[in-house]
Amino acid sequence: MKSLSLISCLIALTAANNAVSAFAPTTPPSKSFLIAPSAATNKEILTKKSSHAFFMSSGDEVETKKETTWDRITGPKLFKTVTNWNGIHSVPLVPLRIFTGLLMVHHGSEGGFGPANFGTPEFQGFMDYIMTPYFGFLPGSLEFWAAVHDYAEFFGGILFTIGFLTRPAALSLLITMSGAVYFHLSSTGLQGFPFGHVSNYSYDFEEPLLYALIFLMFWFNGAGPLSVDSVIYSQISQEEE
Repeated sequence: MKSLSLISCLIALTAANNAVSAFAPTTPPSKSFLIAPSAATNKEILTKKSSHAFFMSSGDEVETKKETTWDRITGPKLFKTVTNWNGIHSVPLVPLRIFTGLLMVHHGSEGGFGPANFGTPEFQGFMDYIMTPYFGFLPGSLEFWAAVHDYAEFFGGILFTIGFLTRPAALSLLITMSGAVYFHLSSTGLQGFPFGHVSNYSYDFEEPLLYALIFLMFWFNGAGPLSVDSVIYSQISQEEE
């Protein structure tokens, strides 16, 4: 009887234990399988990627430094257009502006040292052979327009040379050169341009046309370095460099 009672107790305890286990909350899986990678892990991954990118960029810089002058002449840069005329790219503007302005001064001082030398053979010849036959449509006195032409080329050439009020000077010179192109085209035509050959090896309209294109460029772009305009602009400009 005692043994049967002991067995009955064991059975009852086992059943109670199973009942408790059935209602107990299920133990969640280990956190090691559920949590996302820690911040330290992410930082380590980003560090590795950054290091890889750094070494790749460093390698690119090394390859860029190895570019030779011959590579620049024959490589892709042969076909590249400069979009910003600053630094070394602005150097050719200086002699182009100075010598163009100096060469223009004498065109406005025919017949004397200064412009508009009324009564001289040179000024009268300009009136008789250029102004009267080709610019008779201008309103008012033709002598007035001839004097304006001389003043524009004389003083405009000086201003253009030193780079002061360069854009207004370039515009006035562009107008006078456009008038010169019109005169030559009206008097001698295109002379077989572009394949025709002429006795003096250049078309009559060739020189004023080249001058006009130079003045057009400076009218759009300004004086460039080593000019009075650049000094003034550096003092009064509110723009951040």
